[in-house]
Amino acid sequence: MNIFDRKINFDALLKFSHITPSTQQHLKKVYASFALCMFVAAAGAYVHVVTRFIQAGLLSALGALALMICLMATPHSHETEQKRLGLLAGFAFLTGVGLGPALELCIAINPSILPTAFMGTAMIFTCFSLSALYARRRSYLFLGGILMSAMSLMFVSSLGNLFFGSIWLFQANLYMGLLVMCGFVLFDTQLIIEKAEHGDKDYICTQSSGFVPQGD
Repeated sequence: MNIFDRKINFDALLKFSHITPSTQQHLKKVYASFALCMFVAAAGAYVHVVTRFIQAGLLSALGALALMICLMATPHSHETEQKRLGLLAGFAFLTGVGLGPALELCIAINPSILPTAFMGTAMIFTCFSLSALYARRRSYLFLGGILMSAMSLMFVSSLGNLFFGSIWLFQANLYMGLLVMCGFVLFDTQLIIEKAEHGDKDYICTQSSGFVPQGD
């Protein structure tokens, strides 16, 4: 039998039988709001780098923090959905403005860094998100404690490196941070699914604090 004669059912790649239809709709809203934040943040970075209409600094950071606090304080309901989306978009815009100086530095060193970083990040996010979606439910939730411990270790080592100035410790933190962020994609994706299965359909502001998975 020639294996190359077999037909590949590409529709099966988009079917997640272990995820309920309502949760799949919730995931679509989550990724749609995420895409919105990316575009708005890119617009904020463009405003800083090209037009210089808004400068990054303390005011943009405080503004982003204030919008985040307002978003967290606004209750989730159908009536407040548009308001919360606006707060989220404002937070993303000011965050993009805050990234302006870093983008300017990358452009000054090598402009090809930006598209390379974007493509690499998009590929990593897509691959690890699909891995979490196709995996068995809750199979990656155990990573939560490990990832938070790794974040604490990175924070302490970064503070210590302010005094040591070790390039090796800097490189270790850099690559460890990449691994931790990949792990968070797996963990957060399955956490969003699990929370949605238990009735939390807040796609604008998903929080993981205080959530304890329950039995089926």
